[in-house]
Amino acid sequence: MSGLDWPGLMRAGIRGLGLRPAEFWALTPAELMLMLGGTGGASGMSRAGLEALARRFPDETEEQA
Repeated sequence: MSGLDWPGLMRAGIRGLGLRPAEFWALTPAELMLMLGGTGGASGMSRAGLEALARRFPDETEEQA
């Protein structure tokens, strides 16, 4: 995760949000971005996407049955 601006994120989290250092480091980058008002990222999987994934990787193959 070298692409993250850790000093900037620490300033925003500790100074801006008033987090304690332990609270800051306990957050995932996604949680911190959400707290800072960030949006974006991947949306949840659709039903069609889940069904396609289940067909591609079934829980049980014919050989196991």
